[in-house]
Amino acid sequence: MDYTITHNESRKRFEISLDGKTAYVKYELFDGGIAYMHTIVPAELEGKGIASALAKYVLDYAKNNRLKVKPYCPFINAYIDRHPEYQENSLFHTKH
Repeated sequence: MDYTITHNESRKRFEISLDGKTAYVKYELFDGGIAYMHTIVPAELEGKGIASALAKYVLDYAKNNRLKVKPYCPFINAYIDRHPEYQENSLFHTKH
């Protein structure tokens, strides 16, 4: 399913709003990069692929903007582990 993802710069997060609820990835910028801190999906929106859609979007955003990624969020880190195309852009990830 395709979701509309918005960049809420004032709140430093990427968001999907659906059925009156908002799922998001919270970030912090650092020199030359972006740190993904948390992925939040309300219980009512779970199981719809929203977290994965957000992860792909934010990692593509970083890549397209030439930002290095610090995946502090465990979900984003695990997504990077499962998708090798994002590993080169990550400053760290847990897969060995």
